[in-house]
Amino acid sequence: MSPPDKRSRSAAYLALQETALQEQEEHAETGGPVIHIGLATCGIAAGALETRHAFEQVLAERKIPARIHPVGCLGHCYAEPVVIIDHPDSGFPPIFYHEVTPGKAKMLARLFLEEGDPRFEHVYGAMKPNDLIPSVMEFSRFSREHRVVMEKCGRIDPGDLNEYIAEGGYRALDAVLRMDPGQVIETVTASGLRGRGGAGFPTGLKWERARTAFGDKLVICNADEGDPGAYMDRAIIESDPHQVLEGLAICAHAAGAGEGGIYIRSEYPLAVRIITRAVEQARQAGLLGKNILGSGIDLEVTVFQGSGAFVCGEETGLIQSMEGRRGMPRHRPPYPVSRGFQGRPTVINNVKTLAYLPLILQRGAEWFRSLGTEHSPGTAVFSVVGDVVHPGLVEIPMGVTLRTLIFDICGGIPKHKGFKAVQIGGPSGGCLPESFLDIPIDFDSLTEAGAMMGSGGLVVMDEATCVVNVSRYFLDFTQKESCGKCTFCRIGARHLLDILTRITCGNGRDGDLEQLERLSRDIKQGSLCGLGRTAPNPILTSLAYFREEYETHVQDGRCPGMMCRPLTAFYIDLEKCARGCDACATCCPTDAVFTTSTRKKGIDLDTCVKCGECVTACPPEYDAVRRVSPAHLAPVVERPAEPVESAADKPENREAP
Repeated sequence: MSPPDKRSRSAAYLALQETALQEQEEHAETGGPVIHIGLATCGIAAGALETRHAFEQVLAERKIPARIHPVGCLGHCYAEPVVIIDHPDSGFPPIFYHEVTPGKAKMLARLFLEEGDPRFEHVYGAMKPNDLIPSVMEFSRFSREHRVVMEKCGRIDPGDLNEYIAEGGYRALDAVLRMDPGQVIETVTASGLRGRGGAGFPTGLKWERARTAFGDKLVICNADEGDPGAYMDRAIIESDPHQVLEGLAICAHAAGAGEGGIYIRSEYPLAVRIITRAVEQARQAGLLGKNILGSGIDLEVTVFQGSGAFVCGEETGLIQSMEGRRGMPRHRPPYPVSRGFQGRPTVINNVKTLAYLPLILQRGAEWFRSLGTEHSPGTAVFSVVGDVVHPGLVEIPMGVTLRTLIFDICGGIPKHKGFKAVQIGGPSGGCLPESFLDIPIDFDSLTEAGAMMGSGGLVVMDEATCVVNVSRYFLDFTQKESCGKCTFCRIGARHLLDILTRITCGNGRDGDLEQLERLSRDIKQGSLCGLGRTAPNPILTSLAYFREEYETHVQDGRCPGMMCRPLTAFYIDLEKCARGCDACATCCPTDAVFTTSTRKKGIDLDTCVKCGECVTACPPEYDAVRRVSPAHLAPVVERPAEPVESAADKPENREAP
């Protein structure tokens, strides 16, 4: 399908577009600097609201004619709060500033907006190539991305419908409403789009089955994102909600549905507010509701808040929840496309899947096919977290290797540590070692490696990570999130967790590893839904690639990564400890750190809860706190019978009343 020209657009859409462009022109005529502030959840958590308030305060006090433009997530979570200042009169291109505290905001407002000094020491980069400031595109974190579904994220105000329309928003829907539904499905099928919720099922095939099913159809956007460390869907909704709504409307027309729903977890309060407001804006503009854009087609959309059950990410569990019942997956067939919500044919697509649709329908199937690989076309959006220099959201073409993503785009492992493993696909994904860094990221390659694409969560681990403890962490999550319907998942996952807990406590037994493997395979084969079938993946992959680490835990009662608390102890190297330094003592929550007779520090192992705060607090120039296995612990200094006065207790160091 070729991009529709102006003559093919409806009168209703042209009126909306004219209003949006007129508003854009008015902003341009007003002129003056524009301060773009990322106000998605990640930015707010880092203090972006306080940064915005600081800008507003200085602009009002000094009567600076600048406009604050709230935007969504730019994806650079390591740099929050993020601010981009566009000051045309300064002679500089738009400038990207990172970690903009309220104090820095006030300084930039006075010196840059008033005096034209951009404060180069605080500049991250320019948003456009120029001869004055290095461009952000010189950094691989920017240049190696290929933004498609996140193209407008961090660029438009998610609360302003006109900004989305001015960028070409709802143009694809306007054209689709005058197309035959079969033609729409043919375009999506030809594009090769596969579901981005994790399973990778062909989207066009799902729609075709729903269209030919008998009954009153329904379409649902699945925004129940529950993977630990995954926040792609939330960020897209908080940054570009109308693109998701437009995709949902396109899906509804193709499937022949007059009703739609958005299932979103209530733990995303900002995303819930933004998508609810977007639905109301679209309804008032005639883009949803009765007679959309004068086409005679109706679509009513409602927002449903889930209660945060991970299993409701599975479509039949989601349907049960929407029907007011406990979210528990059911046997398939029948599949939801033939018998879903209230027995009606139901199409359920992920946020990212729907967000691709306006672009595919505007730019054509061949354009989408030109990205990615033959069997996994398009791009993939990942939330990269863990031991990595530049965590955040990254969108890359399918087929890019894990090494490129982790090291070239996200900056590699911090503190000069070595890479150990990557958990890809969320808690149900696989733990892959360094030997898999050069495999391409696509549905089929990851499955062959024992992992999965999942919804896009990716956790990077450095050399000090204990994979046994990580496996126990992920299994603890999936076991708690099990709905309990089937025996293999309910009881089997509990047995797996008990074995892993024993191993991480130093109580492993001969035969434990074989039992883990055997029980994991039984759970995969006997579980009803995807949660149970994939829950053992972290165990099976880590056993396959890091078996010697499991054996060390079982046979030696030792944790090589020093992460398992029962197998870890702390002591202070007296040769490196500085006299009079109380950094470790002041941060200890149980007063386990004491002062020795030589005025250095020691740790009472009976009182220590092994929180590790002393390691963090010890100044780098001393680096005196050691984390070791209790079996290899050097002789420790005993706590004196009488307390020794610390440096902070000396009269000359006490604060005056």
